[in-house]
Amino acid sequence: MIKNYILGVLLFTVSLSVKAQNQEALFEKSLLTLNDMLVNESHYSFKKAVFSVENAYLNGKLDSLAVNGQIKVLKELCSLLINGRFLAYVESDKPDVNKWASVYQVMCDSIPIIIKDQEYRYIPFRYDFDDVFGNQELSNMFISKLLTTRKGNCHSLPYLYKILCEELGTTANLALAPNHIYIKHQNKKNGWYNTELTSGIFPNDAWLMASGFIHVDAIKNGVYMKALNNKESIALVMMDLADAYQKTFPNNDGSFLLNCSQTALSVFPNLTSALIMRAEIHKKQIEKETNIDKAKQDFKKLEVEYSHIHKLGYRYMPEEMYLNWLVSLKTEREKYENKKLTNFNKK
Repeated sequence: MIKNYILGVLLFTVSLSVKAQNQEALFEKSLLTLNDMLVNESHYSFKKAVFSVENAYLNGKLDSLAVNGQIKVLKELCSLLINGRFLAYVESDKPDVNKWASVYQVMCDSIPIIIKDQEYRYIPFRYDFDDVFGNQELSNMFISKLLTTRKGNCHSLPYLYKILCEELGTTANLALAPNHIYIKHQNKKNGWYNTELTSGIFPNDAWLMASGFIHVDAIKNGVYMKALNNKESIALVMMDLADAYQKTFPNNDGSFLLNCSQTALSVFPNLTSALIMRAEIHKKQIEKETNIDKAKQDFKKLEVEYSHIHKLGYRYMPEEMYLNWLVSLKTEREKYENKKLTNFNKK
């Protein structure tokens, strides 16, 4: 009996080890995929990048056929809106504006759909106030979860918006605020404007500043409110991969995380999430250092790292304050909505 028990424990331990190795290989594969997109721009695909991270965290169990099928349906719905309605916009960039408007409507508006003379009401995506930072379960931040539940957050909603825009052959720029991601567009009539998927409106920059956690230096240094290019967007996904790895392997030696953060910083030098992760890894290394003199030298370097992050304008925003700030966009809509923008749809 004892021998059988010991054998069972050994087999179980070996099984866990094999699973961990297989999952680690998925993370390495995702990292290679993201690296390739940064080196070879022709290989860029935001959708592929995001789902490579989700698949690694889910240990290869992401249903790619299902999520791609759902995205295809949403794309087709966008195309129906583009071709079937009048858009009150006359500038030369109307084709792009029409695509942006269709994606916005699919994500934020109830749409009447007629099938065989029967009218159905399309239900848009909603904001999920449960576990908004994925602290309890990281997959709550995923697009695959958003597509399944129709509820998402400031991570999955703008990511899906960007993917749908690119599926339609147009662009969408991600932008950062404290603990937050939103969309920036530029059209010929209005210039740059913000699209907020969590509440479905177009807020002005005053709302972003109202958080109280956006220092002027953070704007000047491109930490917040900057329209990110595709490489910088992949850098964000690279940090998603690092977070997923940390959640999966909490006792890791830090090398994978450093690889992710250093690669992200190579294309987005002022990405504070990468700077903070790199500093935190260096801090842990100092705590394990047995050579006192080397520890002192490394600690001085660490102080420089944290000082640099502060000088960039980064300030920590508590979760409760973030949620209050987010809700203020709806409760004080008249105050923060961009009055230059109108709904171009004429029904």
